[in-house]
Amino acid sequence: MAKDKNTMRSNFNEQIQFILMNKREDNNAFLSTSDYSRVIQQVKKSKKSLNTVGEKKTTKDYRVIRHGGRNRMVSELKNNYCNITNETIMVFLKLCAECHKKTVCSKISLAPKPILQPTFNSRAQVDLIDMQSRRHNDYRFIMYYQEHLTKYIMLKPLKSKCAEEIAYNLIDIFTLFGAPTILQSCSGKKFVTSIINKLHVIWDEVKIDYGWPKHSESQESVERTNRDVQEMLSAWMTKKDSLDWPSALKFIQFKKNRTFHSSIGTSPYEAMFGCTARIGFESSNLPNAEITKIKTEEDL
Repeated sequence: MAKDKNTMRSNFNEQIQFILMNKREDNNAFLSTSDYSRVIQQVKKSKKSLNTVGEKKTTKDYRVIRHGGRNRMVSELKNNYCNITNETIMVFLKLCAECHKKTVCSKISLAPKPILQPTFNSRAQVDLIDMQSRRHNDYRFIMYYQEHLTKYIMLKPLKSKCAEEIAYNLIDIFTLFGAPTILQSCSGKKFVTSIINKLHVIWDEVKIDYGWPKHSESQESVERTNRDVQEMLSAWMTKKDSLDWPSALKFIQFKKNRTFHSSIGTSPYEAMFGCTARIGFESSNLPNAEITKIKTEEDL
């Protein structure tokens, strides 16, 4: 009997692997026993780290333990799995210690409401991510730009943090999407004002005013995005075995804009363009075996 079960398990795994090989890369999630064990060990390790006083804690530890709330969790599950019921999700959330902590904090604190923008491009934010420790081809900073209504971001590599270079990169964005009425930054009024002055010199038609970030949530959101971008860059460089992070920024930007954003209930890309982002045939329901055969429109 045991031999028959082992034979069945082996045949089952072989056939599952064959099926996965013919699926798209974004639709072939399958956890083997070893992968499952590895994930469980990582979760246990992160829990131990977070619960031990004096032990060094990493961003990865927090990311492994915390699922980011109900909306993001539901979105990620829909994108990667099927047959996960809302009832099951709610049971998990009710038992989640981290969720209970968030609930308690929200009740006792006086957290202000998020900034709601009535129109597209009425407010935007610009900040810098310091990459001097990973300098590449004289690029030392990343300019992070976000439109507040859609949460759509743009990432640009910079060789310096001078107002002129930042202004020229903003002009590239403004001539594509238009310029905001209000420009703000967690770096302060002096930083933004110098940029706005340069913008007026380069493009005298544009009129932008400085705006203060309304509350601490803006600062926390920027810091969280900065961490996300740097982690995604590190993962990309490890995967590609490359130190060329400036070349990766467009791909990181695209991935971030395709990710579900809880405050707007959709992805920034969908909020901006009104449709999901496509990646050629990879966005279709065709299996990989069929996609490789398509060379011309007639084949399609």
